[in-house]
Amino acid sequence: MCQHEPRCPSGYASDREAARPVASRPEQGWTLLCNGVVLFDDTGELLPDGRAVPPHRPTRVLLSPTT
Repeated sequence: MCQHEPRCPSGYASDREAARPVASRPEQGWTLLCNGVVLFDDTGELLPDGRAVPPHRPTRVLLSPTT
């Protein structure tokens, strides 16, 4: 699907989110990448074969100390 040089990561690679966006609907909360992955605003993903990846937001929050 990707026609870029250098080619974007595969839809199954660990760095698949680095692919270029080809369509986006921010009002609906999703972006289609050139490798066929659909990214959702909640950090979930839909892979090209239809498998879903659950949201993977960071669970730890680092707070800076107050003085």
